[in-house]
Amino acid sequence: MLYNSTRGGEKGLQASEAILKGLADDGGLFMPESIPTLKTSLTELSRMSYQDLCYEVIKEFLTDFTEEELRHCINSAYDEKFETPAIAPLVKKDDAYFLELFHGKTIAFKDMALSILPHFMVTSARKNSVKDKIVILTATSGDTGKAAMAGFADVPGTEIIVFYPYGGVSRFQELQMRTEPGKNTHAAAIHGNFDDAQTGVKKIFGDREFTAHLKEKGVILSSANSINIGRLVPQVAYYVYAYAQLIAQGEIADGEKINVCVPTGNFGNILAAYFAKHMGVPIDKLVCASNENRVLTDFFGTGKYDRNRPFILTSSPSMDILISSNLERLIYLSTGCSAEKTAELMKELKENGVYEITEDMRGFISDFFGGYADEESVFATIKALKDKTGYVIDPHTAVAKAVYGQYVEKTGDRTKTVIASTASPFKFSPNVMKALGEDGDDEDVFHVIDALQKIAGVPEPKAIKEVRSAEIRHNTVCEVSEMEKTVDSFLFS
Repeated sequence: MLYNSTRGGEKGLQASEAILKGLADDGGLFMPESIPTLKTSLTELSRMSYQDLCYEVIKEFLTDFTEEELRHCINSAYDEKFETPAIAPLVKKDDAYFLELFHGKTIAFKDMALSILPHFMVTSARKNSVKDKIVILTATSGDTGKAAMAGFADVPGTEIIVFYPYGGVSRFQELQMRTEPGKNTHAAAIHGNFDDAQTGVKKIFGDREFTAHLKEKGVILSSANSINIGRLVPQVAYYVYAYAQLIAQGEIADGEKINVCVPTGNFGNILAAYFAKHMGVPIDKLVCASNENRVLTDFFGTGKYDRNRPFILTSSPSMDILISSNLERLIYLSTGCSAEKTAELMKELKENGVYEITEDMRGFISDFFGGYADEESVFATIKALKDKTGYVIDPHTAVAKAVYGQYVEKTGDRTKTVIASTASPFKFSPNVMKALGEDGDDEDVFHVIDALQKIAGVPEPKAIKEVRSAEIRHNTVCEVSEMEKTVDSFLFS
């Protein structure tokens, strides 16, 4: 399986080369030449552990890795770091199945991919005789930052630098990043929003002079954002696992269609479900759930992508995004894998903040349904589900649940549906408490977490305990224009 840039500048890379680079030199994203099909039946997969199923999925994409290498990466990632042996349990509540993706080290779905990416990176470096230090450079809207820092912490031959929007992440997310103890980890807040951070990181990758300067000093840059194909591939596995669990639990027969609903910002998580569908998982509709930054909802409704709109800070900060980077991969597929057409549309987005797709392309993506939930319905959804079932969800998952309700009301489609539950409610406890009609404004976020724990009636995750007593180590704040200089000072001063 070889990988090409969505913009045509690089072709025929092995998986390990694409993982090491992260972003293509032309600014495009790496895509496999085709989406492979599963070689093992879903019934067989339903009898497997998460780790064994993962191997069956990932081996189809990372074909230059040996079985021994892949199993080492998988077993090193999905171990006792996760608080349940199921890794990603599927829980039936109300009218849907919640795929709990938050049982890892940082209690958010990013752990599912960022626990394995460092092992992919180290293996890829060895396979390609790379002796330089790999510096992971990433922007975060909240969850990727800590998950990447935790994943790469003290991994030999690597350093990681995370940029996040000052005041644009939850208090607990900020504490998680600022207390990360790994000696090779760095975090900096920027005066700007997530899109500014993401654009700044992409600009650094595209600065040939700066990357040559780093190379001279024995450093190469790579990415831990979902633009890295090494992050997208492990996400495909958990949608296959969700379907396999439905079979194992006797909820569906092998071959029965399901829908999948995903709260979406950068589009990587729902794109992974799309990949699972095209690998052979019987997924019908992909419900793309946005918050009030409804750029994707408008895109799926009109065929026009327009980021020229106010940026809204919401209770689901990991989705406060106006430039959904991974959408480029779907656009590329919808053009019949035309790198020329994709590059043209991405140029329009960069220069004018808007592009429009053709009717044929709209037909190609018609298995997506876009909807959004405003803050009022997010809070109402959290409360209604708790009142009805006792189950407490976070605001991102509530966006998905609310949009799923809209979808059913609009279409009458009651196909069994898996909702990606992307974060523990403890991670966003102030807003969850407010939704439940309780006080969430205490300045000490841990008081709020303690109160939520009593209401939710579930044990406090290890991630909370760790942050409670940790010292703050990362204090850097910079302007967007200073990001390159900040990288330089982290690495060499």
